Amino acid sequence: MLSLDLILAKAKNADRRIGIGATNDLDKVEASVSIANSSGYGKTRVFKDPEELITALKNGELDAGLRGSMDANLTLKAIKKGFGVDHVLRMAILQPRNCKPFFFAPVGVDEGWTVEQKLELILLGAKLMDQMGVEPVVGVLSGGRRGDKGRNAIVDKTLDDAEEVVAKAKSLNINARNCEILIEDAVKDCNLIIGPDGISGNLIFRTLHFLGEGKALGAVVLNIDKVFVDTSRVKASYIDSIALASALVGSRKA
Repeated sequence: MLSLDLILAKAKNADRRIGIGATNDLDKVEASVSIANSSGYGKTRVFKDPEELITALKNGELDAGLRGSMDANLTLKAIKKGFGVDHVLRMAILQPRNCKPFFFAPVGVDEGWTVEQKLELILLGAKLMDQMGVEPVVGVLSGGRRGDKGRNAIVDKTLDDAEEVVAKAKSLNINARNCEILIEDAVKDCNLIIGPDGISGNLIFRTLHFLGEGKALGAVVLNIDKVFVDTSRVKASYIDSIALASALVGSRKA
């Protein structure tokens, strides 16, 4: 079962080398690094250039990287260039207030728009969860209920896509179900939630985290061979994100 305690338990290792970006709010980043280091969540150092951070990660100078307060577009461009990928897929770990934590994607506005991308998110997300010792139960969302079919062409497309994604996931022996638009029910039984598209996914993330007082540890980049955690520049602290990055390093080595 996924829990923040499980994640933090795997984060303790003072020898893990972690890099975090800081082009804004340097004091906040440095304060988070100081506390994380003293808590035993690796040895984190600050980078002010995204390409330098990604180069150090790719070359093995770091075990994990975090965006911190760096610009999102510049960081994503550096990841694509450094790791030779044409797109970046991320999966967040969210814990709404008074609710158990779950994995969630897509969180980027340009992610998760096709059946193929949603299936890629599920497969890579399931692999990540397996590394963390969590058995994935996938809930796929759409833009309405089945009974809404015919009311709007865009909604109809999300309903059809959800059915196809679930069918393909099941054919690959992944426990997946169609949760329609009922995210409030999906989180009761599923620990990996797939939103209808990148815009709605980003809105769900922002609403839960920034308006609903939910916790967001960060969004793990799934389609590169190194640990990288994307973070929001408006987070009050990066301590939990640094702990997540350290825990992911430990999970990969376990």
